[in-house]
Amino acid sequence: MEHLWGIDLGGTKVEGVILDPAALGRPICRVRVATESGKGYAHILAQIATLVKMLAAESGLPLPQRIGMGTPGIVDPRSGKLKNSNTQCMNGERVRDDIEAALGIKFETANDANCFALAEAKLGAARGYETVFGIIMGTGVGGGIVINGQVVNGCHGIAGEWGQIVMEPNGPLSPHGTRGTLEAMVAGPALERFYAERSGQKLKLAEIVARAGADDPHAQATIERLTDTFARAISIIIDVLDPHAIVLGGGVGNIAALYTQETRAKITAAIFNPRFEAAILKPTLGDSAGVFGAAMLVAG
Repeated sequence: MEHLWGIDLGGTKVEGVILDPAALGRPICRVRVATESGKGYAHILAQIATLVKMLAAESGLPLPQRIGMGTPGIVDPRSGKLKNSNTQCMNGERVRDDIEAALGIKFETANDANCFALAEAKLGAARGYETVFGIIMGTGVGGGIVINGQVVNGCHGIAGEWGQIVMEPNGPLSPHGTRGTLEAMVAGPALERFYAERSGQKLKLAEIVARAGADDPHAQATIERLTDTFARAISIIIDVLDPHAIVLGGGVGNIAALYTQETRAKITAAIFNPRFEAAILKPTLGDSAGVFGAAMLVAG
C-alpha cells in the first residue's frame, strides 16, 4: 500500500507528515516550516513545495502521486478558488491548482475542521462511530462532518460550518461582518469580551474559567453563556444530522462545563427527541489531528 502524505497549512506554520497505512499512529516522519504569510501568496506556495521536498529527503521515499492538504479556508467546488480563509492573501487564489502545477502532484484538500473531524473519526476519540461531527472552538468556531469514514463537503463546500449559524440576529459582530453568529458568541475572544463587558476586567479565558470555580459571578455568567449557547447550537446539528459522536477540539472545547450532565440536560431539552444519547468526546490526537486528517484524505 502507498504511504499517506499529508500537509496542514496553517496561518503560522506548514506541517507535513508521512504515514504508513499499516501503522497509522506512528509517523514515518514529520516536518514543520514557518508559513511566513506576510510575505504573500507566492511565498506560501514556495513554503509548501519546500516542505514536500523536505519530507522526501527525510524519509528517503519518492514523491507520491497524491498528497492530502488541510487549508485555512475552503476550496470552492465550482470556482476552485479558496474562500473564507483568515490568511487573507490566499482568498480568491487557486491554491490547489497552483500547488499541483508547481509540484506535478495531485492534491486533495479540505479545511482544517474537516481534517480534525476525519482524524478523530478514523484514528482518535470517535473511532468506530458511524457519523461524527467534529468541532473546533478556539479563536474561531468551525466544524466538520464525517460519515462512514468520509468527509462530507456539501454543494458549496461549507458543510459543517456551524460557527456561522446566527443565534441572535442583533448580537455581537463577528470577524466576517455578520451579527450574532455562534462564533461571535462562544469563540475564545468573544467569551473574553463578554466577561470584560460585565466585570470591567480583561482576563484570558483560562483565568475566567478558574474564577468561575471560585464563585466569581461574572465568570460564572460567562460559562453559563457558553453552555447555553452551545446546547442551542448543537441541537440544530443533532436535529439535522443526528451524529453518533461529537468531538470537541480547540481551547474552548477543553472547558469541563461542556461535558457535564447539566449541559447534556440542556441539549436534551432543545432537541426533537425525549433523550440525548450521542457521545460528547474530548479529542485524543492533540495537535496531530490536523496533519493526520490531511493524510487520511488520500487513504483508500
